[in-house]
Amino acid sequence: MAEPTPTAPRIPAAYGVPTDASGGDLLPWSWAVERLTAARNYWICTSRRDGRPHAMPVWGIWLDDAVWFSTDSSSVKGLNMARDPRIVVHLESGDETVVLEGKVEHPTDRGALERFVDAYEQKYAFRIELGNENYGIYVLRPRVAHTWTESDFPRTATRWLF
Repeated sequence: MAEPTPTAPRIPAAYGVPTDASGGDLLPWSWAVERLTAARNYWICTSRRDGRPHAMPVWGIWLDDAVWFSTDSSSVKGLNMARDPRIVVHLESGDETVVLEGKVEHPTDRGALERFVDAYEQKYAFRIELGNENYGIYVLRPRVAHTWTESDFPRTATRWLF
């Protein structure tokens, strides 16, 4: 995947964020990738049938320019994603922020699935069984991302387009 394009975030001017992506200290996309790769927990935000939000942490992997994770398809988040695949994924830190938006997919490429399972086991010392219905595997290839550091928010806030 080509590196995403940095743009100005859609934030009210009162926050002091440049409106033309000309901030002096924009973070490189590699900064976000480092945090996505190192993260232990990824917060998955879905919408319930009645529109109420639902947020839960999951274990996951940054692999092939996407967040890969597993959850039971009968869980609330699994049911929500089956009905509406649009989700938000964010990391735990609000000081070094990475937020991703997009639609989840079910991967089908056997080689990619095996790479995910191997990387997941290496990271968490737990092996997902391919073919076990309790381990629904999902992939979020971001369409939009938001990054910033809290210590220098107005200068580092960036909206990324993929």
